Amino acid sequence: MAVTLDTTGILEAAAFWVSNKGGSNGRKLYFYFYVMLTLLSILLGNNPVILSKTAFLAHYTSVAGVEPMPWLMSEFAAANTASMVLFIGNPTNVVICEGFSINSAAFTAYTLLPFIACNTVCYGALVSQYRSQQHIPRRLHTRVENDPLWVLHDPTSAWVGSILLGAAFVSCLVVSVFEIDVWKISLPLAIAKFIFDIAWDHYKFSRGMVPDSGEGLMMEPPNHEPQIQRSLGLASLPEYQFTTQRAELSTSHRSSEDALQTAPKPSAPRTLITRLPSWLSMLYTRFHLHFPTCFTALPRLPFALVPFAFSQFILIQALDHQGWVNILANWLVKATHKDMYATTWLVGVLGVILCNVAGTNVGATILLTKVVNAAALPSHSTRAAAIALAVASNIGAVSFTFSASLAGLLWKVILAKEQIFVRQRDFAYWNCLPLLVMTVTGLAIVCAEMAVLYQSSGA
Repeated sequence: MAVTLDTTGILEAAAFWVSNKGGSNGRKLYFYFYVMLTLLSILLGNNPVILSKTAFLAHYTSVAGVEPMPWLMSEFAAANTASMVLFIGNPTNVVICEGFSINSAAFTAYTLLPFIACNTVCYGALVSQYRSQQHIPRRLHTRVENDPLWVLHDPTSAWVGSILLGAAFVSCLVVSVFEIDVWKISLPLAIAKFIFDIAWDHYKFSRGMVPDSGEGLMMEPPNHEPQIQRSLGLASLPEYQFTTQRAELSTSHRSSEDALQTAPKPSAPRTLITRLPSWLSMLYTRFHLHFPTCFTALPRLPFALVPFAFSQFILIQALDHQGWVNILANWLVKATHKDMYATTWLVGVLGVILCNVAGTNVGATILLTKVVNAAALPSHSTRAAAIALAVASNIGAVSFTFSASLAGLLWKVILAKEQIFVRQRDFAYWNCLPLLVMTVTGLAIVCAEMAVLYQSSGA
């Protein structure tokens, strides 16, 4: 639902609305973008925001004539910090909720205060290290403005998608209190959104609301717009003229037909096997023209996450089978003496470190979840460890290596396509201060929460 919502242009519209509000004031614009990215990451999760906003910011900073690194690092930090609020914000949250039997409403209640604290100190750290005019100028030389409605190319789908996504969030939070599996609510809503997208695309196609062939005015040469914008479904910035994805696909369709018509006929008769690739390509193009929303959103879904998560579970299960999980659990008991505060800090710090060396934050979360459960800690210490791990697995993505999270790997690939190459040492350098202050602040807030919840009850 989040990915198909992005294809409507609503996220780009929100970005341009924020840009217009910020005007040419660099500091105000930096703050507005940070708040917007934080809110979007709470609602949609970190990966959809990284996928849709990284390329946008790369082009935005290029047009505005400012250094891209402060804005891109702000986006990366905001997205991965805000993903700790809802259990669907990050795959690690799902692992923690399932592993420690925490319902989604309780998870949000536990992580809300740590998130606010981490998000606030993270912004302070970012502003502090990018305080010079070189990084964030007080006045932008080129003011980037645009009408948000111009990039919102499908308002009806945006409204329906927003309503269904909001209904899914509220319903999942409510039913989790009654120990009902949230997928029983989210899956029917996702299917409803899929059916709507199919029906709405067909309606627009049959009514001629979008061109179904090479017709339709092209506002620019087909190759003028960068390829990454077309592949991500992003709107262009003002230096480019806006084109609809349908018009681009139509031109591609028309070019492929012209090429087939003008191509020299083979000397030998074409068999079914030789005709199959061109036939499949033509069929794919026709369906893409007829159902652009689904054919744009499906390739962007995180299908690669499924085998990756399975492999992480298999590796951790192998460690458990060999007895390493029990060994680590014994070390945890000896190091903390089952003390709630010691457990909070040790699990939290280990979570941040292991994100860099244990197969992203997903692998680190799976491993530490099994270790804490095997340690047979008191209930209050186990709950403290779970919330500390939730904080660590999210802020741990803002770490020293790109492989600390799937979002980091995705972020690096998108920037490379935009000809922005971030070195590993620069990534670690700019994340060092935000990660340090977020770790200390976030775990301190978790300790305070546990003190209020359990010491007052005599635990």
